[in-house]
Parts: sequence; structure tokens; C-alpha cells
Amino acid sequence: MEFPSELIEEAVKEISKLPGIGKKTALRLALHLLKEQEATTENLSAALIRLRKETKYCGTCHVISHTTDCTCRTISRDLSVICVVVDTPDLLAIRSTGQYQGMFHVLGGVISPIEGIGPENLHIDSLVERINASAGEVKEVILALSATMEGDTTCFYLSRKLEKTGVKITTIARGIPVGGELEYADEVTLGRSIVTRTNYTSGHI
Repeated sequence: MEFPSELIEEAVKEISKLPGIGKKTALRLALHLLKEQEATTENLSAALIRLRKETKYCGTCHVISHTTDCTCRTISRDLSVICVVVDTPDLLAIRSTGQYQGMFHVLGGVISPIEGIGPENLHIDSLVERINASAGEVKEVILALSATMEGDTTCFYLSRKLEKTGVKITTIARGIPVGGELEYADEVTLGRSIVTRTNYTSGHI
């Protein structure tokens, strides 16, 4: 693809690095920004810079936040249940169903030897510490991970790590397609999978 200027080419190159955006879409976005008021591009740039520099993660549940305490322990949530998810988009997807009122814990990924991601790279130890520190307040942990090989491997590892805590370990019902990503599931299916969760055993692998 030939570009009318190096500036357009550079913009397209950077925009097309975003997931799901090819060079044609990147070009359309770049030209759109060029036609908009200068303030529009400046505001977008400023927002992205703030996002990168000021974003923090809650020290308890590890969800994306603007502070290190996202007030995840509030009176409006059920403190006896923790739903374990891979990343913030999964948390938002489950919360949007309106079927879950408990707390969350973001792992920050799944175990994937191929990609060099092991248990030590995830927020697993902090989950165990969080449960132990609750002095029996946490009664159940829901493993809400995508139905992929990596997701199942991570669930199996988590179940082993959590055995000594004595909490009830459940997993979302497999209304979610095998191999499907949680954040892309429709709200009805995802909501039902939370409501009809089952006890987790190694037989799920």
C-alpha cells in the first residue's frame, strides 16, 4: 500500500499495531483524525498518555484501576465469594451480566509454557494469601477461565493450590464454547454459566 506522505504512513504503521485493526482500517482512522479538529487528536493523545502513565492495579484483586486500592471490598458485594478471571475484560463481562455480586481476583494471564508463562508469573500466590487472610470469610472460589487448554491447565493448578485453604472450588458451567474466550461470550450465556456453576474437580480437564 502506497501512502501520500511519510506522516500518514507512520500513523498507519502505529495504529495497525492495535489488535483487530488492519492497515486499511488504520488508514481510515488516520485520515479521520486528520479531518477532525486539532483538539480531538490532542485529547485522544493526552488520554492515551494518561492511560499508559497513570493506570495502576489494585493491590488486592489486581484489577485495572486509577489507584492501588479499587475498594473491591465494599458493602455492596458478597465478601464470601471470589471469582477468579484471567484479565479485566473478563471481569467486566461477568459484572455486566448482573448475575454475580461477589468479589473478583485477576490472574493477569494463564499458564502457557509455550509463551513462557508459568504460575510464578500470575497472581496466584496473592489469591491464596488473600483467602488465608480472610480468616474464613471467603467460602467459595469460582474459577471463571476460558475453556481452552491453557485455561484448563490453570484451573487444575489453582485447584491444587487452593485445596489446603478449605474453600469450596467451583467452575462456571460449560455453556461457554470449548476454545472460546470469556470476554466474547454473550451476556445471557455468561450469566447462566455463573448461576449454574458446578463443583470443580480434576475431571474437568
